[in-house]
Amino acid sequence: MTAPFTNIHALIIDMDGVLWHGDQAIAGLKEFFQLIREQQIPFVLATNNASHTNEQYIKKLARMGVAVVAQEILTSGMATALYLAQHKDPAQTRVFVLGEDGAIQPLLEQGFTLTDLYQLNTEATPGQGADIVVCGKDESINWDKLSTATLNLRAGAEFIATNGDTTLPTELGLIQGNGAILAALHAATGCTPKVIGKPEPIIYQQALALLGSSAENTIAIGDRLDTDILGAVRTGMRSLMVLTGASTREDIELIDYAPTWVMDDLQAVTEALRNRR
Repeated sequence: MTAPFTNIHALIIDMDGVLWHGDQAIAGLKEFFQLIREQQIPFVLATNNASHTNEQYIKKLARMGVAVVAQEILTSGMATALYLAQHKDPAQTRVFVLGEDGAIQPLLEQGFTLTDLYQLNTEATPGQGADIVVCGKDESINWDKLSTATLNLRAGAEFIATNGDTTLPTELGLIQGNGAILAALHAATGCTPKVIGKPEPIIYQQALALLGSSAENTIAIGDRLDTDILGAVRTGMRSLMVLTGASTREDIELIDYAPTWVMDDLQAVTEALRNRR
């Protein structure tokens, strides 16, 4: 029996594959946001994609006809910087970043020192290397970046991943995600990263704190079983999977956990929210 669609006081919503494919909005996007504004349901857009800043996401949504504010966006880059700032002294910590603005800017805002290519701890340059290597999706990935990350990791730097997504939905289909870069670094170093994004509970717990809500009255909306849905399960939250992204109904039969609800798309979610009791 399908679980009742009730006790929904807040939403944590994924973006890639749920709200859009690349730069193409998924049908019903504006109507979905109009309804949750009308029903005054607070939300956080929590994405594993660390390539963009929250300001870039605000502008992207604006181009699609949707207005959101910075406090309604939580990227895995932001979550990573917050997590590290809670566990390290930013003023005393050097970080090498494989990633784009969305991974770099939050670390700078938290006060971390970022190292550059081939800044390493050697006899001639002690203290110049990174204490931590942070890896996020990086469309300008190259040999020198991978080499610098590898050398720092082999010298003992801590390995942190904004997310472990192996694929990313686009207008053309699924392409490689950050997990592909992590696999290359693991092959070169034997190091396994600590992952901050979904399916780890860290980003969901941060989103709940932003919302001021509990796991019991918040639902997670996503398209990927191995990140969005598994992350919700590990956080003790109910989840709703839409079929516009990476995972299918058939995929659910292959795993030992499941979303609370499965719906075709945002339009179906909007209708369910409109008719809930």
